[in-house]
Amino acid sequence: MKNKALTLTVVASMTSNYGEGLGNVGSVQKVYKNGKAYAIRSRESMKNAIMVQSGLYDDLKVEQDGKVDQKAVSKDINVANNRALEGGYMSTIGDRKIRRSSFYLTDAISFYPFVNETRFHNNLYLAQTFAKENGINIQEKAANAGLMPYQYEYDKSLKRYSITIDLDKVGIDENYDTKAEKGERAYRVKALLNAIKNLSMVVRGNMDNAEPIFVVGGIGDKKTHYFENVVHIEANKLKIEEDLKAKLKEGYRAALLKGYNFENENEIEAELNAGSVDEFFANLSKEVDEYYESIEN
Repeated sequence: MKNKALTLTVVASMTSNYGEGLGNVGSVQKVYKNGKAYAIRSRESMKNAIMVQSGLYDDLKVEQDGKVDQKAVSKDINVANNRALEGGYMSTIGDRKIRRSSFYLTDAISFYPFVNETRFHNNLYLAQTFAKENGINIQEKAANAGLMPYQYEYDKSLKRYSITIDLDKVGIDENYDTKAEKGERAYRVKALLNAIKNLSMVVRGNMDNAEPIFVVGGIGDKKTHYFENVVHIEANKLKIEEDLKAKLKEGYRAALLKGYNFENENEIEAELNAGSVDEFFANLSKEVDEYYESIEN
């Protein structure tokens, strides 16, 4: 059972993150394919959200090399005993040391071309309160009252992302020749899975539910985003192609959050033998425990 990876491809309805702003205008991050723009949530944003919500960043320690912040790493603080380092590190203090992440994410990219929906806001109530307390006529001196209108692009759409965890590298730090116990290694993987299952993000002050509405994958020999190229949506239907079904037969599973998120939910259940999302992650967590119990520590 050695040399295994856990790979998932997830479809979720989520917002995008924002790139560089111009004045008081916030712009959604996008990628361009085939002459069209698609909104995304970057892999860096996804990784940070998953690390935070999994609790793996709870013991994060930060140090500075000059003015550059970086994760604290030493003989006493390494991957084996510090969960925050599981996502990789580069230490430039003393001898330069690099430990790559044990898991990898893709960008979460929308299935549909971006349609600009601009939202307009202001801080009128705060400005009115300040103006009243300081005797300012907000109609004549809006700037003195701190009135600031702003706008931003908005996107919440079905997006696909993939995550692959190298089970044989979790909890191991070759720079310091250390390794976490099997139970700890299993805990970290299950913490990542739990974060993915219940993923949410706060975007511009709004709570965004990014839980999976469709997920496919599991533990196998493929240390790559194995389902990334076979999960597609067209006209609000999950496309069920022969290649997707063939990959599933290699010991992987699919799951669906029923709620009319897709027009062909019955077909998905029948053709892909898709169970519930709760059962999918519960079974996968058991398989993670079994995998680590089967290997030498």
